[in-house]
Amino acid sequence: MNAETESQDRARWQACPGDALLIVDVQNDFLPGGSLAVPQGDAIIPILNRYIDVFMSQGLPVYATRDWHPERHCSFRAQGGPWPPHCVADTHGAEFSAALTLPPAATVISKATAAERDAYSGFQGTYLDSRLRAAGVRRLFVGGLATDYCVLNSVRDALRLGYEVLLLTDAIRAVDVRTGDGQRAEAEMARLGAQRISLDGLSA
Repeated sequence: MNAETESQDRARWQACPGDALLIVDVQNDFLPGGSLAVPQGDAIIPILNRYIDVFMSQGLPVYATRDWHPERHCSFRAQGGPWPPHCVADTHGAEFSAALTLPPAATVISKATAAERDAYSGFQGTYLDSRLRAAGVRRLFVGGLATDYCVLNSVRDALRLGYEVLLLTDAIRAVDVRTGDGQRAEAEMARLGAQRISLDGLSA
């Protein structure tokens, strides 16, 4: 990449009106020590905080999704699902990491709140799309946990709904139930139209 192309890419990636930061499921149960910990999930938090600083410095909106499950959620093994109990509403495990500097003005989106329905996407069964459209958001910068589940499905839905998506590759981590799931998820998101960037490519 020559200097002129790199400069053009940085200008294109600059956060501006019509953009929003979407942080996916940075909750205690998905972090080391949690019931469904994503390997090195905590490593993305300082990077997400820097993205938050960029967006807040320009008065741009920040959205954060969270799993907010009832105690007998269908995704739990006791109910026939694939996962251990996690992110049960109003428990410590469901809280956002204390190290994540979510601004008070951040919009929190709770998903998978009904016992009989699961939701990997932040758009599924929530008002995220209507909130984004009401705010005039056209482009989403997306990071969080986990690459191969809730990030992937949120990005799929965002693209399907017509948003431009910039995937924050330095601020995602995968579960990798099968080795390579995270890489395959990134490749799928790129194939669907998401652009992969990192903090170095984001002009404040």
